[in-house]
Amino acid sequence: MASLELQRQIEDFYAAYVETLDDGDLEKWPDFFVEDAIYKVIPRENYARNLPLATMRYESRNMLRDRVVTIQKTILHAPRYMRHMLSNIRIHRDEGGVLDVRANYLVLQTLVEQPTTVFSTGRYLDTVVRDGNGFLFKQRLVVFDSELVPNSLIYPL
Repeated sequence: MASLELQRQIEDFYAAYVETLDDGDLEKWPDFFVEDAIYKVIPRENYARNLPLATMRYESRNMLRDRVVTIQKTILHAPRYMRHMLSNIRIHRDEGGVLDVRANYLVLQTLVEQPTTVFSTGRYLDTVVRDGNGFLFKQRLVVFDSELVPNSLIYPL
C-alpha cells in the first residue's frame, strides 16, 4: 500500500502531465519521460490479446520530440482544445523507486465553433521512476477503449 504522501506526489505528477498537454505546451511533453522511454497508444483488444501492434509507438524521448515537431510544423489540422480528465490513479507496486501506476482517462475535444465531444477514453498502465525530487515515465501504455481510432489522433494522450 502506497503512503498518502507518495499517492499525493503521483497525483500531482499526473496533473502536471495533463495540464501541460491541455495548455498546449507540447514542447514540454517529452520532459516527463526518461531518455529511453516507451510510449504506446494501443487499442484495448490488442492489449487484451497481447498483440504488439500499436496505433502510436515511440521508443525514446527523442522520438517524442520528433512527434512534437511534426505536430507543430508539418501537420495541417483545424484548431482544437483538448481536456484530460483523470480518475482512479493508483500505485499498484513500488519496488525500489520503480512504480507501477494505473489510471483511467477521458479526453474531450472542442473544435472551434463546434460542441465538445468525447475524443478518447481508456486507461494508463505506467511504469514511473523517481528522478531526484520528482518522477518520470519509463513506460506509458495508453490503452484506449474504442475499436475506432479518431482521424485526429495526432496529439499525445
